[in-house]
Amino acid sequence: MRILVVNVNTTQSMTDSIGEQAAGAASPGTEIVPLTPPFGAESVEGNYESYLAAVAVMEAVRTHPEPFDAVIQAGYGEHGREGLQELLDVPVVDITEAAASTAQFLGRTYSVVTTLDRTVPLIEERLHAAGLGARCASVRASGLPVLELERDARAAVDAIAEQAARAVEEDRAEVICLGCGGMSGLAERVVERTGVPVVDGVTAAVTIAESLVRLGLTTSKVRTYASPRPKRILNWPPRAS
Repeated sequence: MRILVVNVNTTQSMTDSIGEQAAGAASPGTEIVPLTPPFGAESVEGNYESYLAAVAVMEAVRTHPEPFDAVIQAGYGEHGREGLQELLDVPVVDITEAAASTAQFLGRTYSVVTTLDRTVPLIEERLHAAGLGARCASVRASGLPVLELERDARAAVDAIAEQAARAVEEDRAEVICLGCGGMSGLAERVVERTGVPVVDGVTAAVTIAESLVRLGLTTSKVRTYASPRPKRILNWPPRAS
């Protein structure tokens, strides 16, 4: 089984970290192929960057030269998962939905701890659109930019763990979801600080993707995610100037 794991930003070191986390969760015989988009922002922390990432992720997957059995979109929020489902005949799993759906098996309520406050509405809207918002106690921001997660790992853990603990104590969350692909690998340390289950979206997505492939299931094509209609698309892909 081969699973593409697509970072939504263009920071290669983050792609490498996400790929390592995914590979650690994969079953024997599953090959993890990390992909970095061919264009886009170095970190995705707003609507413009998110829409740009959606196009870049779809292009990275569309032009991948080798066959694959599933795709994981490794970004929290809105990054065009639906477009991928139209394009592909294999399962597509988004880490936002993978983490939240997994959390609901582990407790009555869950909270998401993410990066900057400006990303909170994007995540809330994504969870609501996916039908996963009813049991979300809160979405909390650590105040750290995405790239800061790599620059100062100790500060990142402290900030994330603090908000996770407040979610448990103040918002009555029973499970914590790590709300950024760049937070992969931090779950154990947040568990130590909070005492509740902590779900990393990348590892959850790998397990879900593997299960869908083994069950022989993929996206329904009868209506919402039907393949794009054949039509002329002007000036795509864009030529380099």
